This record gives sequence, structure tokens and C-alpha cells, in this order.
Amino acid sequence: MRKHIIRLLFVIVGAALGFYYLPLFWHVTGITLPGIGLLFSDILIGAIIFWLLSLPLGGYIERLVNRTETYLTKQSPIYLLFGSFLTIIGLVLAVLVSTPLWNSHVPVLNNVVPIILMVTFGYLGFRIGTTRLDDWRALLQTKRSKGTPETDAESGSVLSKQDANYHHYKILDTNILIDGRIYDIVKTGFIEGTLLVPNFVLYELQYIADSSDSIKRVRGRRGLDILNKLQSEKIVPIEMYEGDFEDIPEVDSKLIRLAKEVDGVIVTNDYNLNKVIQFQNVQVMNINELTSSLKARVLPGETLNVMVVKKGTERQQGVAYLDDGTMVVVEDGRYYVNDHIEVEVTSALQTDSGRMIFARPVHSTKNINDKHTDTKK
Repeated sequence: MRKHIIRLLFVIVGAALGFYYLPLFWHVTGITLPGIGLLFSDILIGAIIFWLLSLPLGGYIERLVNRTETYLTKQSPIYLLFGSFLTIIGLVLAVLVSTPLWNSHVPVLNNVVPIILMVTFGYLGFRIGTTRLDDWRALLQTKRSKGTPETDAESGSVLSKQDANYHHYKILDTNILIDGRIYDIVKTGFIEGTLLVPNFVLYELQYIADSSDSIKRVRGRRGLDILNKLQSEKIVPIEMYEGDFEDIPEVDSKLIRLAKEVDGVIVTNDYNLNKVIQFQNVQVMNINELTSSLKARVLPGETLNVMVVKKGTERQQGVAYLDDGTMVVVEDGRYYVNDHIEVEVTSALQTDSGRMIFARPVHSTKNINDKHTDTKK
């Protein structure tokens, strides 16, 4: 059906061009064949020529229309509204500028230049309307002198900052959704405010979920499942941010820009993003740091029962792990691989990647203490 409509449009355009320009063509070329120059024959010739052109070009035009429709259906209503509105304004300005040109009766200047101006002004209007969505939203947003959080939330506007230590919006990045632990943290009730998921994060998740790589595909679908669970269970309010920053290519940079505009906190588990965010003076909640802070504290002299799972790298060390994943480096532990032994904590080290505990077997400590007692005697 769409292909027939495209061919019909080609025929209509060809008939119109034949009606207007073929008489001029016959006059310039001096062609005087029977029937040439008649109104009906000019319309018919133009229609036939463009119908023939529609045969090879129709498929390409149809694919172009399909891609355009797919692109527009993915955009937010605000994107389409401002894009259409500014496009109309651009076309109106082009008509006003072109009016003197149409009346000039100068070839090219009175017919070709106005078309170029309309295309140019229309395109500029669309670009201005769709690339500055946040500025337009802020311009149209009614300013309130002093609004309560309840009235601001009901109106859908960004809440004003109530306290230096409180940030209403918790912005989720792609990695935190793929990780999945944000769902468990939210269920505990330790996160207050509203979870904010930008559209560009959702698009990145969808791109990962559609990847040809099976591992990436599974990760992307898990992130979408976590997002759907957060929305369906309504444990905390969750909103979608429909704006975009088309002048910024990287998703991480868009997150930082969004956090500055809505005075939000970025929730992530990405170590590198965490450092960049802190450098940009934006608040960040790193769940890896939260996990490390919740691990049980151990003090020198405490005893632990661990299983040495592998050899260490230095000084005949062995490596064991606690139930929460904390690494325990055991002196002389390479002799006890796959054995459960009692160890005494000698020190603990906190690193960016987590906590490390250094220990030594309890029986070796007893031997040293016994020798020290015998020496005193």
C-alpha cells in the first residue's frame, strides 16, 4: 500500500512539473511534434516520466520513510512537539523572506532560492527545537517563589533543593541496572527520594540487549528486567527523564550534566565513573563502597576459620576468602591449600577494590609463644 502511495505522489509531482515546465521546454528546444504543447499531453508526459522514475526509486524512498518513522516513534512527545513547532516557525520566516523574491520576476531568484530558503529555515527550526529541549522546558516552566515539596511533586516539576545534604533524585546509570543489586538495596528502604532513569540510559540498555554478543545480550536483558521490577513493584517512586543532551556524545558525560541540572545523585558501581563524577563536584553513591563499608570489621589478634583455596604470590602465602568475599592472605598458607585452618589476624588493609586481611596460622603462633616461654625459664 505504501509503495503505491509513493508512486502516486511521483505521478502527481510529474504531472505538475509537466504542466508548468514542459511548455517552456518545447519553446526553448523548438520541438514541434503533433500533440506536443497541448495541456493534456504535457501533463501526461510528465506523469509517465516520473512514474518510470518511481520504479527504481520507490524502494529507496520507502526504506527512507520506514527509518524516519522508526526514529520518530522512539522520540518523546516533547521532542516531537518542539521540533514541529519550531519547524513551522522556520517555514513561516522563510515565506516572509521569500515574498519579495517571488515578486522579483528574476529567473532562479523567484523560484529556486525560495525553495532553498524554506528547506534551510525548516531544518534550522527543527534542530533548534530538538537540541535545546531542556532550555525550552526551563523557559516554559512556571517559576515559584516558594513551593512545598508536595506541590512541586504534583506539578511534575523538578523539586527545589531543600537541604544541602538532601538530593531528591537518585540517577541510575547503565551499570547499576545491569548489576542488579540496586533492587535489593531499594527493597531495604535505605534509599529515599525518587529514582530517575534517563532515556539515553534506557536506549543504551536496549542496544546492549539487542547485541549479537550473547554475554552482552544477557546483561542488557537483566538490566531491563531490573528496571521493570522497580517500576512494577513501586517500592520507591521512579521517573523517566525524557530529555537528552545531543551535543554530548558519551552517556557518562550526559549523566553528569543531568545531575548538575536536577541537583541529583548518580548511583553507580563503575570505579572510573566514580572518580570522574567526584572531579566534576557531583554527588555519587557507589554501591561497591557501600558493600565494603558493611563488611564485618576484624581487629588484629582475632581468630578466623578459613579454607585456603589457592597459593599466594609471595613468601609462601596462601589465599582464603570470607563469606562476604573479603580476601585473607595467610602466611605459610600454601602448605594448607584446600584445608580448613584457624588463623590469627595480624593486620587489615583497605583498598579501592575492597578490604584485605593478613593472617597467620594459629598453631604457628602457639609454637612461637611456647619457645618464648621456654627461653624465659
